[in-house]
Amino acid sequence: MKGIQIGDKTSKFPIIQGGMGVGVSLHRLAGTVAKEGGIGIISTADIGFNEPDFESSPDEANIRALKKEIAMAREISPDGIIGVNIMCACNQYDEIVAESVKNDIDLIISGAGLPLKLPALVKGTNTKIASIVSSARAFSLICRQWKRKYDYVPDLVVVEGPKAGGHLGFSYSKLQDHEPLLEDIVREIIELAKTIEKETGKRIQIVAAGGIYTKTDVERYLQIGAAGVQLASRFVATEECDAAESFKTAYINCSSEDITIIHSPVGMPGRAIRNAFISKVENCKEKIVHCSQCLKACNPVKAPYCITKALINAVKGDVDNGLVFCGSNANKIKEIITVRKLITELF
Repeated sequence: MKGIQIGDKTSKFPIIQGGMGVGVSLHRLAGTVAKEGGIGIISTADIGFNEPDFESSPDEANIRALKKEIAMAREISPDGIIGVNIMCACNQYDEIVAESVKNDIDLIISGAGLPLKLPALVKGTNTKIASIVSSARAFSLICRQWKRKYDYVPDLVVVEGPKAGGHLGFSYSKLQDHEPLLEDIVREIIELAKTIEKETGKRIQIVAAGGIYTKTDVERYLQIGAAGVQLASRFVATEECDAAESFKTAYINCSSEDITIIHSPVGMPGRAIRNAFISKVENCKEKIVHCSQCLKACNPVKAPYCITKALINAVKGDVDNGLVFCGSNANKIKEIITVRKLITELF
């Protein structure tokens, strides 16, 4: 079994811990995953939410917190592979990328849109870059644009299927039907990658994500040619996850009927655990009293609620007044274990 290569580093196991925001995957989770042989990912989404000046100066708070989180993750795993997840929908995108590079982050993974200009932002550095895609069309577009404009192709691509959690790149109806199958998307993209690799001479590692839960799932994607897998929801129910205990308990206590598709203020559908908050905002718009203008596509006048506030409430433990994103298999999680035990179980 080969690990995933990021620059001159190779992970012991072919697994990436998915970035989860706000505040679900910070230094403790990412650093521990890297220490145990995976690739740990810090979510940069409103990462400064715990800083005292977050409401008055969110941009400054986010940059300051990002620097702290990367440093603390490195303390846990000095030699492991640590990356960040940066949403393309973030208004502070360029600044977050620049600060990540400045702090010698190994890998940047970008989703919630296509990071068409990302190569220009890391040019001349050792930081490797990856895009999250949900179709062969999106993969082809990223490769063509990056090659034409920057003479660069992705170091890695995360192929996210319709069973993943959080914001998703599929229509509402496809998410309800769990279509198309992740296996089919991965196979199609692997074949496309082979053609691009022949043209450029550079290997593009394909990582499967969304609904992967067991060792058998992992083995299936490795057998069809993926370089590795990305898991997020299973890492929530670990001792080292940075979220509050009540956030983790929401996973353990949920049933399959509780997992639902919501219409996010970001303009994308998302998968979350149905709770009192979701029921409330479905029936009544929640007044937004403060907007930090964190997301490009969010209009505070029309938005049914502030997604930043909802995510912060949840990660801090006020689950009934917050939004708890999850993957389609969250209901299968029944206990909180260590990161080491989880990785051992999978590999």
